[in-house]
Amino acid sequence: MTTSETDAGLQLEPHREKRVGRALFVGTMAAGVSSLYWGKSVWSRISSVISPLENAIPLLPSKGWRIYTVASTMPKFDETSWQLGVGGHVEKPVSIRYKDLLALPKVEQISTFHCVTGWTVNNVHWGGVRLAEVLALASPTSVAHALEFVSAEYPYTDSLTLKQAGLHDVMLAYEMDGQPLPRVHGAPVRLVIPEMYGYKNVKWLKQINLIPKPNPGYWEQLGYDVDAWVGRSNGYGS
Repeated sequence: MTTSETDAGLQLEPHREKRVGRALFVGTMAAGVSSLYWGKSVWSRISSVISPLENAIPLLPSKGWRIYTVASTMPKFDETSWQLGVGGHVEKPVSIRYKDLLALPKVEQISTFHCVTGWTVNNVHWGGVRLAEVLALASPTSVAHALEFVSAEYPYTDSLTLKQAGLHDVMLAYEMDGQPLPRVHGAPVRLVIPEMYGYKNVKWLKQINLIPKPNPGYWEQLGYDVDAWVGRSNGYGS
């Protein structure tokens, strides 16, 4: 696959990590060895036979992170041309350049990241901006009651209600552990909502749309819960 460039300063490079089929997955699980990257083709096969609750995937090195992708390419950040769009039901759609994003009031927090498949990374240091700072630039209308987050990793999207997006520790993160957000974690900016499982924490953000109500995201269309509360959704909790 050839490298292509998006209209938002994110290039899609071929994802060269080895893909793993169901039979090999079962074998590597038994041996306690796993690949770092898991794409759509793999997860669509294993999700039908593996329950996130009963068969949590074991942690890997590199601080316990496991990186999932749903496409055969992973977006690559180009600071000179990247822009974050904010549109939909707003009075003035805007496109925010990377340097302008960094110029907004910065916030930092330490929170735990939970994946619905059972693994957790504690004490992640995030740096970025609150959603309210970004939304204020576009002035949402009274029709807007939810947010759609569009990733440069097509066709990944997800959404939150405005109330959910207004939780005290929801942010757009452009730093992780004191460094610019790594590419595999969604550079240049990703959504962080610690109270919900990782599939709601959209990576490689390129567009935020104000919408009347939440739309089912990529994984929700495949059966995961729309409201992904940690410990209280997707079969966890009572």
